[in-house]
Amino acid sequence: MLEASSASLLAVDWITFNVEGLFNNFMQYTVSGLTVGAIYALVAIGYTLVYGVLRLINFAHSEVFLVGLFVQYFVLQALGFSPSADAYDQGAGLTLGYLLLAMLISMLAAGGTALAVERIAYRPLRKKGAPPLVFLITAIGASFVIQQIFFVWRGAVPERPIRLVEAQTQFTFLGAEVTNLQLVIIGAAVLLMVIADYFVNRTKLGRGIRAVSQDTTTATLMGVNPERVIMITFFFGGVLAGAAALLYSVYVPQTMVYNAGFLLGLKAFAAAVLGGIGNLRGALLGGLLLGIAENWGQVLFGAQWRHAIAFVLLILILMFRPTGILGESLGKARV
Repeated sequence: MLEASSASLLAVDWITFNVEGLFNNFMQYTVSGLTVGAIYALVAIGYTLVYGVLRLINFAHSEVFLVGLFVQYFVLQALGFSPSADAYDQGAGLTLGYLLLAMLISMLAAGGTALAVERIAYRPLRKKGAPPLVFLITAIGASFVIQQIFFVWRGAVPERPIRLVEAQTQFTFLGAEVTNLQLVIIGAAVLLMVIADYFVNRTKLGRGIRAVSQDTTTATLMGVNPERVIMITFFFGGVLAGAAALLYSVYVPQTMVYNAGFLLGLKAFAAAVLGGIGNLRGALLGGLLLGIAENWGQVLFGAQWRHAIAFVLLILILMFRPTGILGESLGKARV
């Protein structure tokens, strides 16, 4: 009885119900959650695109994000920025220029990595008609290979952060202080997601992606090259992951380490499933909801439960909506 009582008290210590704290700063935590959720959504689009076309869960996508994370870091160092605890003050225009350049190179590097993973890990399996389980195991293996390359190269100690922008409050919205970083991250993420949605739903290449997603054989008979579509899909998903990497490093600069993409990748995958994997707008909705739920949950139950909350939410949603909130295939998505 004594042992049971001690365990009960320990559980109470682990879980807090800070309803007042959440209520008093509700909008502040919501804005912060939207910021992180926008990053999740960008990465989730890569999972959704690949699954929509190949019915493949590309678990190596988290390491595509990792490549983008390190590449932008090295680009900033090449531009003359050394790790520092203080933010640089070189004017908004120059800072934005450096960020855009680092983002562009990061996007290209991440897109190239995604192409390499497709070419080396998945294409040989497709040609041999491998079963889905083999693809899944290969995806996990490719993820660990890339992760271990960075571990051997850079070690397990996080890189010292480069801070280009100091968070400064721009205005107050319903009691929430909105910073310049949050505006840039949410604005850039929404813009990129609108471009992604336009690309898939309004362009010729996008129609090819949706055609292959719906019926590969018929799409081939109609003149669509499936291999080309698959390459474009991987590259485009990688490009968005590279953009997310820079936004993430701006918002959380101290997370430059070899396994930085693992947990974020899992959450992005959870966001894709939550919104309805295979649906671009579902990835957006799932990412934003996941970011908000995490922030609310860590205040309500304690910061130690932050990561668990994301997956508990996923389980709860799937219990009542197994296909996700907007469960609809990429090929059948409405324009």
